Amino acid sequence: MHGRCKHIDVRYHFLRDLTREGVVELSHCSTMEQIADIMTKPLKLETFCNLRDKLGVCDAHSLG
Repeated sequence: MHGRCKHIDVRYHFLRDLTREGVVELSHCSTMEQIADIMTKPLKLETFCNLRDKLGVCDAHSLG
């Protein structure tokens, strides 16, 4: 097995086992809720502002 695939396999089985044991619950997260997207993708202004607010970051110009 290729080294990279082995790590994916280990992580997959780790999450699978935790899910079966009820330790974690995996669920779909839409782009509108994916806070990490603000750092990795170009977003529409509305989506950007929504995610920025969820991070607790405010616009410096609004502080006055």
